[in-house]
Amino acid sequence: MSKYLDRARELRAIVTPHYNCGQSVVIPFAADAGLTEAQALGICANFGGGLKRGSACGAITGGLVVLGLFGIDNPAEYYRRLREQHEGMLDCAELLRKNKELGREKKPHCDALVYECVELVEELLRESGKLSREDPA
Repeated sequence: MSKYLDRARELRAIVTPHYNCGQSVVIPFAADAGLTEAQALGICANFGGGLKRGSACGAITGGLVVLGLFGIDNPAEYYRRLREQHEGMLDCAELLRKNKELGREKKPHCDALVYECVELVEELLRESGKLSREDPA
């Protein structure tokens, strides 16, 4: 596991205060991106619940924020890999509807998406040279 994934798991385990999906993706990368945890918390405050309206998944949106903070402004590969894993779905409402159809609970589903986005962002940052491959994982 990486320090980013470890931190995301810590955040998702905290009940109070609740860290939404976007916050749980961005906060682990905040210090390395030049942000404080408080800044990351505020930037992503409205990402939960699909931007508070069932649209773009907060975890996916958080990943876009991290990529942008590190200077990656073409998220095509990020989107491609996520669509491949989720039958083309990127919106919170669609992802949750599919999860429910499969008889699964919401929190484990959302946690898994957070972890997936953290791992994917880290992988893309390492591939692009934005994070050193020698950085402790």
